[in-house]
Amino acid sequence: MSRSRKPSVFQIGKIRDDGRTVVISGWGLGLCASACTCHRHPVAGHLAIAEDQAGGTLGLVSFREDGCDCCEPWTADELAGVLRDFETLSRLDAAEPLAG
Repeated sequence: MSRSRKPSVFQIGKIRDDGRTVVISGWGLGLCASACTCHRHPVAGHLAIAEDQAGGTLGLVSFREDGCDCCEPWTADELAGVLRDFETLSRLDAAEPLAG
């Protein structure tokens, strides 16, 4: 198994592939593990999502002139795997009741 650095996922979305275009929608991305400043807008400080429909990737915009080398975007296949795992886990019975 190889590890790569990806932005964190805090919201699960959808993936639609019609053979020409891949639309990845509804996903929420946060900072990558290195939490570098290149992804924060230099004035407003917000993050922005970078979607490549032709390439089927979803990542974070880099505001650094020479780009970003701290992380790489998620591919549609990788996000589909996250979605499958999430759906599998959501069908499992909880061993203990939720707190509260």
